[in-house]
Amino acid sequence: MDQSLDTLLGFAPDYDSPIPYMRRTREYYAAIGYTTPYRWAHYLAAPFTPLSKPLNQSKVAIVTTAAPYQPDKGDQGPGAAYNGSAKFYQVYSGDTSVDHDLRISHIGYDRTHTTATDSGTWFPLPALRRAAAAGTIGGVAARFHGAPTNRSHRVTVETDAPEILARIREDGADVAIIVPNCPVCHQTSTLVARHLEANGIPTVVMGCAKDIVEHAAAPRFLFSDFPLGNSAGKPHDVASQDQTLALALHLLETAPGPQTTMQSPIRWNADGKWKLDYLNLEQIGEEELQRRREEFDRQKELARPNRAVKAA
Repeated sequence: MDQSLDTLLGFAPDYDSPIPYMRRTREYYAAIGYTTPYRWAHYLAAPFTPLSKPLNQSKVAIVTTAAPYQPDKGDQGPGAAYNGSAKFYQVYSGDTSVDHDLRISHIGYDRTHTTATDSGTWFPLPALRRAAAAGTIGGVAARFHGAPTNRSHRVTVETDAPEILARIREDGADVAIIVPNCPVCHQTSTLVARHLEANGIPTVVMGCAKDIVEHAAAPRFLFSDFPLGNSAGKPHDVASQDQTLALALHLLETAPGPQTTMQSPIRWNADGKWKLDYLNLEQIGEEELQRRREEFDRQKELARPNRAVKAA
């Protein structure tokens, strides 16, 4: 179809569609020398637990893939390069009555189009407190819980998800919102959501990687078509963060059944050209691919001591 007819009919450009993260990730890692393709979790059906009480009487838990700031682990600040030494490999929890410095330098968020200067875009505790104060929810659970970004499906399903379920039950939470950041985070979060739902805890995943979450069959999914690292709203935009949370809570209440996806109406920007960049081989030269392979290997070595601690 020619451009004049596209304009006449009001069609959007082909690139302005949800990024195909699974395809781009597979092609990217093959290009830097990792020839065994990663197998993404895939289900054709999902468990589903309806709310047991109205949301304004429910206690809400947060599950995050962000990591506590560790001063001894190198640069983790806004715009920091990928920092494998800051990764974590065991479930952790934190007190929701106090503020926390959680960061995402340990994972592959979109470093071109967002700089990680506002944790409200990946850790919606402030927005959840505002919802509690407004009476939208019954309260915030006593603790939030960190889900390791584990590439092992088995470890996530058999170890991490059951541990998160146990902690959520200890806190007496009624529902959980789960907020991923990187591509593998979206898979991890969906696997955790499935386990919680299968064991009686309604969930909603708030994320930006539509193909990954739907491939793994999340029970409920709020899709924000934003760069990775902004699953909870736009940076320094409280209204967008509150609206994103409100949509997620609405989906918790109204989803008619499993595998329900709702798309946020908020756009990142007017033209959508940011979608052309993330791990897009058409935008990356050979020298840059080689540099990235060397850096990826170096980061794996930096992360190795953390894995050893978990194994011990």
